[in-house]
Amino acid sequence: MKLDSDPTLSPSFLLEQHRYHLTKSEKKIYDYISERRDTIIYDSLTELADNSGVAEATALRFFRKLGYNGFQAFKLAYAQENMRENEEVDSTSSTYPNQIKMNMIRILEESYQLVNQEQLDLVVDLIDQSKDVVIFGIGASSIAALDMQNRLMLVGKNATVMPDNHAQLMRATISSKETVVIAISLSGSTKEIIDHVKIAKEKGAKVVALTSYLKSPLTKLADHVLLSAIRENPTNRSSLVAKVSQLYLVDLICTGLSIKNHQSASKVRQEIHNNISNKLF
Repeated sequence: MKLDSDPTLSPSFLLEQHRYHLTKSEKKIYDYISERRDTIIYDSLTELADNSGVAEATALRFFRKLGYNGFQAFKLAYAQENMRENEEVDSTSSTYPNQIKMNMIRILEESYQLVNQEQLDLVVDLIDQSKDVVIFGIGASSIAALDMQNRLMLVGKNATVMPDNHAQLMRATISSKETVVIAISLSGSTKEIIDHVKIAKEKGAKVVALTSYLKSPLTKLADHVLLSAIRENPTNRSSLVAKVSQLYLVDLICTGLSIKNHQSASKVRQEIHNNISNKLF
């Protein structure tokens, strides 16, 4: 029987059903998940494997043994199960505006604490010196990618955004040693992004990762990593708080470039302002 074909079988049930048929390595994964029920959905595959003391390939086989395509599919089902268990929480509570505000403040503060000034300076210098800047972002991360393109244009830096899967593939293929790829992915595990970054890397491109996971397939490929504090919940990928954490990193990079190129950036902004003003009534 294909276990994931039956939506009534919860991840917890599947884990228990397989509990006594696990290998020694798989038992390590089972124990790790059991001990971290509330936080496991925020792990990347790399983190789960490292913390369990097993290889990533072993972890993937474990989740496929349960009937899932991979760790992301398991996390989604596990998060949905936890949501069902917590449905008694009053979603109409009048306090949610304040909760959202506090979440925004908290995530900005935590992201600030993660800023590595040395890495940030290196990223700013790398982008400043490059004539071929490409930004990869898929799904919700494409919003940050498009915003970054606009921000870079305001400081006189031409950048290309590739939110489409096939366009990313083609753009990665024609990358060179002159290319800087900025890969935006909260999880650092988006398959399309990883595949395209690998291709660009093979062509000699430098890779900057904007992510929330220090240990992930993306960070293994990156030359430079900038971290935000948010951890991705598989059931809420459109979270505004997650977007804010990405936009904070974009703002840091673009502000750094603006400071580094103050005179030219000011001139470009003024010219853009003048041209836009002619379009307003």
